[in-house]
Amino acid sequence: MWADEAALDATARRLDEWESSFTDRAERARRLAAQVQALTGTARSPDRTVEVTVDPTGLLVDLRLDEQTRQHSAAHTARQIMATSRAARTDLLRRITEATTRILGPDDPTAQAIIESHRQRLDPGQGDPDAHR
Repeated sequence: MWADEAALDATARRLDEWESSFTDRAERARRLAAQVQALTGTARSPDRTVEVTVDPTGLLVDLRLDEQTRQHSAAHTARQIMATSRAARTDLLRRITEATTRILGPDDPTAQAIIESHRQRLDPGQGDPDAHR
C-alpha cells in the first residue's frame, strides 16, 4: 500500500504529532476548566459599604453590608448592590480572560470563543463605573 518505507515513517510521525497535539490541548482544557471553576469575582462600592462576590457562573455567593448602609435609604443600598454585583461579574470576566489567555494563548480561536461566551453571559457592558474593585 505504501510506496516506500520513508512515506510510511513520515505518516506515522504526523499521526504521532497530531495525537500529541490533541492530548496537549485536552490537558490544557482540563486545566482551564479546573481553574475557572475555582474563580470568583469581587467588587466593592465606592464608599466601601457594599462588597459582593460572585461564583464562576456570575451568581451571588457573598454579600457584605457595612453598618453604614443603615444611614442610606433602602433604594440607595439596592442600587449599590446591583451596581457592585455588575462590577463583581466584570472582575470575574477579567479573571476568566486572564486564565484563558494564559493557558490557551491570546491568539487561540478556542480561547477567544470561550472569552466571548463568558462575556455574553456575564454582560459586563451594563456595569456602573461608580463600583470599583
